Amino acid sequence: MSGRLDSTRPYAIGLFRIVVGLLFACHGASTLFGAFGGPSQPAGAWPGWYAALIQLAAGVLVFVGLCTRPAAFVASGSMAFAYFKVHQPHALLPIQNGGEPAAMFCWALLLLVFTGSGAFAVDRLLRTGGGRGGRADQAGEQASPAGEQEPVTA
Repeated sequence: MSGRLDSTRPYAIGLFRIVVGLLFACHGASTLFGAFGGPSQPAGAWPGWYAALIQLAAGVLVFVGLCTRPAAFVASGSMAFAYFKVHQPHALLPIQNGGEPAAMFCWALLLLVFTGSGAFAVDRLLRTGGGRGGRADQAGEQASPAGEQEPVTA
């Protein structure tokens, strides 16, 4: 059972990345443009407008799987900033201060920094020339047949 689940890991990570990226981009679009019924920020307003710009750009990059790790790192940091600057001063716990989305996005995006883009990512297409196999991520690792990452030894 464990082997079968391990073989699907890249696909689960890829789907996780797509969902998180889409939700994060929608959050940014809502704040930047008032899309989806959200209140928009005036252009250049600190820090809301800049945070929304990061959310939209990083969310789209994470969604398509392009520069996933750097985009997720910047996005995770922006959510940590949002949590500690906006939410945490009101109460200690996220359930008390309304910071659950910021905390969840922060940790979900940080997870993508360590797992990489998974399947269905533009990064994989660019690194492999459109085929299968080859480099799996920027750390110089190769994908094993089970989809796990193994260090290159040469």
